Amino acid sequence: MPIDWEQECRRLQQASVGVLRQCYAEVFGEQPPRTGNKIWLWRRILWRRQAQEQGDLSERAQLQAALLANDADLRLSPPGSAHITSSSERARDPRLPKVGTVLNRRYRGQLHPVQVLAHGFAYQDRTYRSLSAVAQAISGSHCNGFWFFRLAAKEKCRGQGG
Repeated sequence: MPIDWEQECRRLQQASVGVLRQCYAEVFGEQPPRTGNKIWLWRRILWRRQAQEQGDLSERAQLQAALLANDADLRLSPPGSAHITSSSERARDPRLPKVGTVLNRRYRGQLHPVQVLAHGFAYQDRTYRSLSAVAQAISGSHCNGFWFFRLAAKEKCRGQGG
């Protein structure tokens, strides 16, 4: 007896997530992914039931789909205009001193020299990607590297005159 698809669709739409997960397991022969998305579950169940009743793609169509999927040029990153492809193309932060400069920061009575590199910062024989990472290594807590090394411009506090 053919399935009344409208009635089946309504039945699945009204079912709880638990019932849908159980139905999915029956239809696919395996447990569904850990999801609580009712719409996704009932759509997958309906698709599978329809494929079982009316026939899945032909073997030829399945092979063609597999070939197309293998040959597809998938974009793994946004278009060139939306991102920077390498760190060398990245604009250098104007607050940073020239490459080779040594920043000295006295913290808790100890002097901490940090050398500015073209792509990072050298501190105690280790390279860090950001000043904030160096500041965290020195202080043990997260803080803004520009403020820690006193490279940020002093801003006037709001509410204070002139």
